[in-house]
Amino acid sequence: MYNEDNYLQLSGLQHYLFCPRQWALIHIENQWQENLRTVDGAFMHSNVHQEGSVEKRKDKLTVRGMRIASPDLGVSGQCDAVEFLRDEKGISLPGYEGRWMPVPVEYKHGSPKEDLCDVAQLCGQAMCLEEMLCCSIEAGALYYGETRRRQAVAFTPELRQTVREALARMHELYARGHTPSAKPKKGCNACSLKDICLPRLQKSGTVAAYLKKNLEDTL
Repeated sequence: MYNEDNYLQLSGLQHYLFCPRQWALIHIENQWQENLRTVDGAFMHSNVHQEGSVEKRKDKLTVRGMRIASPDLGVSGQCDAVEFLRDEKGISLPGYEGRWMPVPVEYKHGSPKEDLCDVAQLCGQAMCLEEMLCCSIEAGALYYGETRRRQAVAFTPELRQTVREALARMHELYARGHTPSAKPKKGCNACSLKDICLPRLQKSGTVAAYLKKNLEDTL
C-alpha cells in the first residue's frame, strides 16, 4: 500500500509505456511542451470532463470527470467518463434502484494504436474503480476522435500485469529521481518533448537527421 503523498498520476502510465524518458521528463523534471496533438487532445478532454456531472438514460448512468485513486497501485487520476449499466452482477448506487456495472470510457483525439499505451491507461482506471467500489470490471471502451468509433477493451490478466509492472517501475524511478537515457525510435518525431529530449547540436544539424541516423543504426 502506498501513502497518498506518494501517489503518481495515472495519466502518466501512457507516457511511460510510450517512452519512459518522456514520462520522467514530464513527471520528474516537470518539462512539458505542447504540440498540435497535445492541444487537440486537451480540447477533447475539456469537452468531456464536466466533473461530477451525472446523466441518466434508461438503463445507463454516465458520470463524467470521476476522481479515482488506488492505495494498492499508488496512483490517482480522473476518468473521462464512467458508464454504469444496469446489471444484476453490478453494485448498488445511493439514490438509484437496482444494481449497476461500472464501465470506464476514455476519449482519445487520434486513432487506435498498435501499442498498449491507451488500453493500459484504461485498464489502470478500471483497477482503481475495482478497488474503490469493491467490484470486478471485465471491460471498458476507448473512443477515438479521428474514427469516431468505440473500441472495446478486455481487461485480461496479462494486461493487468503490464499495468502493475509499469507502475512499480514508475514508482522506483520517481523515488530515485532518475530520468532514463534517450533511445531514439520512430515515434520520437511526433513527441512534444523531442527538442528537449534529444541532443540538439549534432553535426547533422537537425533532429530529423539525428533520428534518421540513429534509426538506421538500429535496423
